[in-house]
Amino acid sequence: MKKKANRLDAIKMIISSKEIGSQEELLQELSKEKFKLTQATLSRDLKQLKVAKAASMNGKYVYVLPNNTMYKRANDQSTSEMLMNNGFVSLQFSGNIAVIKTRPGYASSMAYDIDNHEFSDLLGTIAGDDTIMLVLREGAQQMMVRNFLALIIPSL
Repeated sequence: MKKKANRLDAIKMIISSKEIGSQEELLQELSKEKFKLTQATLSRDLKQLKVAKAASMNGKYVYVLPNNTMYKRANDQSTSEMLMNNGFVSLQFSGNIAVIKTRPGYASSMAYDIDNHEFSDLLGTIAGDDTIMLVLREGAQQMMVRNFLALIIPSL
């Protein structure tokens, strides 16, 4: 499923950085980034992301993300390079709670990846737009949690 999370992130970044007016255009952009999917899959992804169409400054109708969330490319990085970075910002601990800060829009897919790995010291996650709260088992060692998360978040 990580493939899907990466694909969804790529769709968000492409829609934010380019004026995309059709699913065909978006499929072409995703193909450039080495994502292979059908129009039907793309349609489901757009529905899941709650993508809509709105008039751009030049009057052309283009895809937009809900709440006008922006996923801008820094230094003209490719989508693949941005996905490798995965949006991680910081990790902090307080008692049996860990808090991961991410770039906007990355928390949900990162929490999904964390939840899909077995780790007995992690009871669960709650994700917002740019923050993940991890509830840890009483007595969990911070270093063990950090090592587990580093397997999932390479930039940790």
